[in-house]
Amino acid sequence: MVSSLTRAEATDRADLLAVRSYDIDLDLTAGGATEFGSTVRIRFASRRPGADTFVELKDGTPHEITLNGVAVDPANRADNRVALSGLAEENELVVRATMAYSNSGEGLHRFVDPADGAAYLYAQSFLDDAQRIFACFDQPDLKAPVRLTVSAPPDWEVAANAPGTRVAPGRWEFAATPPLATYLVSLLAGPYHVRRDSHDGIPLSLYCRASLAEHLDKDADEVFSITRACFDRYHEMFGVRYPFGKYDQAFVPEFNAGAMENAGLVTFRDEYVFRSAVTDAQRQERAEVIAHEMAHMWFGDLVTMRWWDDLWLNESFAEYMGYRVVAEATRFTGAWTDFAVGRKGWGYAADQRPSTHPVAPESVPNATIALMNFDGISYAKGASVLRQLAEWIGDDAFLGGLRDHFARHAYGNATLDDLLASLSAAWGRDLSGWAEVWLRRPEVNTLRPDVRIGADGRYSSVAVVQTAPDAYPTLRPHRIGIGVYSGGSLRERVLVDLDPVADAGRTAVPELVGTAPGDLLLLNDGDLSYTKIRFDDASRAALPRTLSGLADPLARALVWGAVLDAVRDAEMPVADLVELCSAALPAEAELTVFRDVVRFATTSAVDQFLALPAQPAARATLARTCLAALEAAEPGGDRQLTAARGFVACAGEGDTDRLRGWLDGSTVPPGLRMDDEMRWAVLARLAILGTVSEARIEAEFERDRSAHGAEYAAWCRAARPDPAAKADAWRLIIEDDAISNRLVGAAAGGFWQPGQDELTRPYVARYFAEMPVMAARRPIQVAVPVAMAAFPRYSVDADTLAAANSFVGAPDANPILARVVVDLADELRRALAARRLGSVHATG
Repeated sequence: MVSSLTRAEATDRADLLAVRSYDIDLDLTAGGATEFGSTVRIRFASRRPGADTFVELKDGTPHEITLNGVAVDPANRADNRVALSGLAEENELVVRATMAYSNSGEGLHRFVDPADGAAYLYAQSFLDDAQRIFACFDQPDLKAPVRLTVSAPPDWEVAANAPGTRVAPGRWEFAATPPLATYLVSLLAGPYHVRRDSHDGIPLSLYCRASLAEHLDKDADEVFSITRACFDRYHEMFGVRYPFGKYDQAFVPEFNAGAMENAGLVTFRDEYVFRSAVTDAQRQERAEVIAHEMAHMWFGDLVTMRWWDDLWLNESFAEYMGYRVVAEATRFTGAWTDFAVGRKGWGYAADQRPSTHPVAPESVPNATIALMNFDGISYAKGASVLRQLAEWIGDDAFLGGLRDHFARHAYGNATLDDLLASLSAAWGRDLSGWAEVWLRRPEVNTLRPDVRIGADGRYSSVAVVQTAPDAYPTLRPHRIGIGVYSGGSLRERVLVDLDPVADAGRTAVPELVGTAPGDLLLLNDGDLSYTKIRFDDASRAALPRTLSGLADPLARALVWGAVLDAVRDAEMPVADLVELCSAALPAEAELTVFRDVVRFATTSAVDQFLALPAQPAARATLARTCLAALEAAEPGGDRQLTAARGFVACAGEGDTDRLRGWLDGSTVPPGLRMDDEMRWAVLARLAILGTVSEARIEAEFERDRSAHGAEYAAWCRAARPDPAAKADAWRLIIEDDAISNRLVGAAAGGFWQPGQDELTRPYVARYFAEMPVMAARRPIQVAVPVAMAAFPRYSVDADTLAAANSFVGAPDANPILARVVVDLADELRRALAARRLGSVHATG
């Protein structure tokens, strides 16, 4: 049992202690493949001599604990806490322990590469997992310099937050860091492949495992180029140089998140080392992640939140700055278009779920609950709000406020109030009212146009009507563009400020009165505000013939986003979305939009929101749409690859011969590379359709015996419509502790598939009965994504919804699982509502 640190406990301990330094010595040569040695010397002050406190140590075995030279009985440890009593004014704590490697992506993760048998380690201390590596006061506002020494096999590379030196074979010493929060302490060790460079006095390095070396080498120049451009822009914007000396970027295996902003040693999931053909859209996504993590060097690492209720100070700023800097400083100038459909849609969805929360909650009670708030609200909504704030107060005031914030709180901690004070001073006006409605209150507003056409065929009145959900009735100020489009071009655009205090949610737009309507009236043109939008009747009816002709990719992205949201809200039938895809997607030039629309149309709209009898025909239409785009695309180009992936995702039983032909090489479209990723995608689709055997999956794994190949193979096995395959996958999901986080997640992701309802029906009840068993066996950072992936999302019926609601309402429900299930139950509710709308549409 592990105790999650509460906000009250963290506040009390921060009031009591000032941590001077950590000296950490790790022995990676002891304990073989399962354990390592950890010794830490912590120097800290107590503001109340004689007081008591505790230090955290998770999943380790302490052998020796001394406080100021006096032995502390290891029996003083309860759960992950070691009690410390009788503190002096200045203290020295030494803890020598044996710690366990993890296979969950937490603490010190150990991975053996199936490609060559080599072992690789990396540390992931976030959110409260530094204590899996060394004893520490594990909270963000007890920052201290960290000095690390490591013993490792002589042929290994070792890197950490600060610059290091190999002082003897296998022995590494690292310089002391500036003050760091414990969740940012990291290292990596193993036979890593390294590329080095420098820029503007900053040493740069890239790391990956040896089996990916050729792929990293191929892209190293691009990654270094983006890194340089981002550094230059951040230095220009912030007026504060990068504060942590060298800058390493390590691509590591089996990583749970996209990346982690460890000061001086950023870790990324190694899928960003592209081993197969990728589109420019994927390269742009990698650039956005690089820029996001670099922004954290200032937002989070230099100035750290005091507690997790201000995690938005990290993530919202990094998200906003990441997209902004990529658009301004790299060749990927269309980054905001990508944001408008993909990331912002993620924010809208999260903000409408039962678990919605403010961007900046008043209080987060403990670290475990904080982990659940790393979602589309803290990232995408927060970034959107910051973007509109910069538009509202002007860039000079916005950036001036940030510079003041860095100057006041460098190497320390800060809160929302601290940031607001700096921004308000730079702008010259109080921002507390803005923060109250935008940061302290949850949910999203919807804007609808109310138009009247006069006898002369021109607008006689135009107004914007703002609404809010009944449970969260806040109306907000918005600055939006309103665009009138004709023949695909913007004919007129007006900037409008919506002020619900003055207009009670209905804002007249006199600038458009007397003008001729166009093909499309687009609210929030330019995507300046965080808000859902809808269309007037004429604009919506015209979309199948007008959408593909819109010249502005951001305008198209906004239209697509509004359409997908309307389908999700059961305001537009899935059949209308499929029709619009057929009409407009073959000409869609923005590949991130094409990808995201196809993904939603298949996995959500057709597979969940459409009644079973109508699904095959809708899938066939989407498959034909992707094939039309594929056949019209230039061979070997990004568009061909994107369309091919879309077709594979949509393919039905009538497409199996074509897919088999792609695998054996007989019918591959000219220019399409059937590399590892494409082969696995095709095999996965055939597995769902029940046309590949276990032996065929194993043969493909033998051909691609890599870490990624192992994950794909696990996914394909779980996806097969075979009772034995489902039983094996379920046992693995619930019971198997030996396999890694990624393989469990792959099995969970493949298990539920559309069209397999009869086969998987018994597992609906088993999900609700056995997920608590799974969660008890696995760390939260594994249990949560597995519970999400393993949810019976394609069992769309009232019985499943009732079972989910009963699970959530049980008095002994695991609160973390309950939060997962309550949101997924809401998706079931939406699916049932969409199916009812589709039935009315079909019969009406």
